[in-house]
Amino acid sequence: MRVTKKLLLGSVVVTAALALAACAPSAEPSGESTDGGGPEEVTVGIVTSESGPLAGYGKQYLDGFQAGLDYATDGTGEIDGTTITIENRDDAGDPDKAVTAVKELIGEGVNIIAGTASSGVALAVAEQAEQNKVLYISGPAAADAITGINDYTFRSGRQSAQDVATAGTFLDDIEGKTVTVFAQDNAFGQGNVAAVEAILGGKGATVNSVLVAEDATEFTPFAQQVLAGSPDLVFVAWAGATSGAMWQAMSQQGVLDEIPVVTGLGDSATFGAYGEASEKINFLNHYFPGAPDNDVNTAMVEAIEDAGGTADLFSPDGFNAAIMIVQAIKEGQGDVDAMVSALEGFEFEGPKGAMTVRESDHALIQEMYQAKLVAKDGTFVPELVDTVSADDVAPAEAE
Repeated sequence: MRVTKKLLLGSVVVTAALALAACAPSAEPSGESTDGGGPEEVTVGIVTSESGPLAGYGKQYLDGFQAGLDYATDGTGEIDGTTITIENRDDAGDPDKAVTAVKELIGEGVNIIAGTASSGVALAVAEQAEQNKVLYISGPAAADAITGINDYTFRSGRQSAQDVATAGTFLDDIEGKTVTVFAQDNAFGQGNVAAVEAILGGKGATVNSVLVAEDATEFTPFAQQVLAGSPDLVFVAWAGATSGAMWQAMSQQGVLDEIPVVTGLGDSATFGAYGEASEKINFLNHYFPGAPDNDVNTAMVEAIEDAGGTADLFSPDGFNAAIMIVQAIKEGQGDVDAMVSALEGFEFEGPKGAMTVRESDHALIQEMYQAKLVAKDGTFVPELVDTVSADDVAPAEAE
């Protein structure tokens, strides 16, 4: 068993000599060494969406990453004389483009890669990390398959299993209850059905589903079908331009008045998308700025605002990634396997509070939130309902 490593934030003092070989796995470390034996400069490749459909998520991540790097290095961007240089690449949400960028970075000697909002991109990059034996820290990408995929891949955000487990906390006791998944009949919707069956079904719930064709524009019959089934909980997994019409039908047919309905609260751009249903929906949540109350979150929010941005859903994922990279460089001394060991079991304080990198499969164990939207000054803002403990929503260990 490895000894747990802790990074004490708020007074980050880096005193050990650092090294990171900014090179391909088979190459010798490049650059002159510091007095402690580490290279004078380390390059980290950040590959995420700066354009394309997930560009907003990419910006949140990048804003958080810069704030986290400043925080963890006390604004210097260096550790014991080793300068951390960031090389940004835009994947545009395209796995092929991401793989090309990662190969180029590795060819230039980079052995730390981070980022990615798209699960498809993250899975492709994880494959490259294993093949080339470089450290990869995935970003907001939520697919459960990323956890435990290989020894070189970690994640700096939550995963879908933690979302689904949080949905189950809206019932006092899930055993013996009926949960209906209301979703589009596509890979995303079917994946959510499978996740609810595995996680909530595994806790004793009966799980069924109402799946709607992607090209549907009239949702009243489907809302009536949900209502007729009289479930104890409805889990909604929906994406795209029809969301507003779907929620309108659910509200007008009385589903939201009769049955607890849970869905994920997205970033701030979505807060006004629920119409009259807004204050009737129960939201599971990964992060919004008012959810955590701690010094690290305050520091992140202030740093992002001072830089002209706004903290949002995936800001902590970037912030956490920076903390993890500093830890890897601090302890790894240029060796990828040593950097992996430095992160396994790593505990640290992030914007959401206590975070733990599970040693066995690299899941990031963390608290989750129950939230609601409330009307304020002509718009809707999130309010924290409850904090769900990290242990209560920890995903099953990947085999």
